[in-house]
This record gives sequence, C-alpha cells and structure tokens, in this order.
Amino acid sequence: MSGRIVVLDYGSGNLRSAERALERAGAEVTVTDDLRAAAAADGLVVPGVGAYAACMAGIEALGAGPVIAERVAAGRPVLGICVGMQILFEHGDEHGVVTKGLGLLPGGVTKLPADRLPHMGWNTVRAPGGSVLFAGLPADSRFYFVHSYGVNDVAGLAAAGATVTTAHHGTDFVAAVERGALSAAQFHPEKSADTGAALLRNWLATVG
Repeated sequence: MSGRIVVLDYGSGNLRSAERALERAGAEVTVTDDLRAAAAADGLVVPGVGAYAACMAGIEALGAGPVIAERVAAGRPVLGICVGMQILFEHGDEHGVVTKGLGLLPGGVTKLPADRLPHMGWNTVRAPGGSVLFAGLPADSRFYFVHSYGVNDVAGLAAAGATVTTAHHGTDFVAAVERGALSAAQFHPEKSADTGAALLRNWLATVG
C-alpha cells in the first residue's frame, strides 16, 4: 500500500503505538534514530509527547531538524503527531518560556484558553473540502486528544496556503494542517480507533 516509513526516535513519543498503527494501516515501518534512514524513507513520521522544549531538545541533540526541513523542501512526505506537530511551528510558549521550533509552519504554540486542561479525550474536528488526510471521513468524525497547548492562528495558517482542520476546546484551534508534503495532527491517530486508522491510510496513500 505504501513505501518505507520511518518513525523518528529522538527520545520522545509513543513510538511503538505509532509503529503498530502504521503497520495495521499497511505500511512497512522502522523505528530508528538513524538520520540517513529518516532522509531516505518514503515517508517520515515525527511523533512527540510531553513538553515542547524537551521535544525540541531531543530533535536538536539528534540533529534531525535539517533532515526534516530538507524532506519538506524536496516535497517528500512528513507527518507530525501531537507535539511532533507543534515543533513544526516557529516557537512554543510553555510556562512563560519561549522555545524556538523548526519554523516549517508559521505561528506559535500557546496555552489553550480553556477552563479545563488538559484537553483530554475524544473531540470532533471540522475538516475543509480538499483535505487529503480527512478524505472520505464523516463530518462528525472524532479523534483522541491529549494536550494543554495548541496553535490558535487558524487564519494565519490558511493565509500561508495551508489546509487547516480545526477543533474547539475553549477556542478554535488547529487540529490538523496540510501544506505540500507536510502533514500534521494535534490529536493521536494511533489512539483514535477506526477514524485514526482511516486517516493514516489516507496519509500512506500519498507516500510511495
């Protein structure tokens, strides 16, 4: 169904659950910190859980930033998941500390203005027409979220040519983004049952 997929091991993320979900969706998957394998793979998955600064520290320690950027510039598929999505943006502001991100998408990550945090559990998303990730999925599809921070500048992303899917928790925030070869989801598709599996199959259909 797809080519070779690498799940990048930079010390953060639900690596094995992502691996298993991608395998169930039909992919040939390797979990590795080998940057040559990450560069050569047909598709690269960048997972992430926990703090933005810790994830960026792991990316920088591995030296993975240029590999991810070069793949995107060359039009080769990359999928970011959860904090692996967030670090694709310009910066993250957590607990008053601003950490520089990879800058592959415009905007920053800030605390969600919601009474209840973290935003944990199932939530519906609103995908625009033309989305590849959500193609064929019902409008009321739900995905599993676990986060307290997110990207709120939906209009800015859309103005930058991205296809933006939103969800609501205290405010509208970016649930997923697609621009060229770069795709990313704030939720965990590997924890989102059948809808998550369908989304992964849609992404894998772009890889090869």
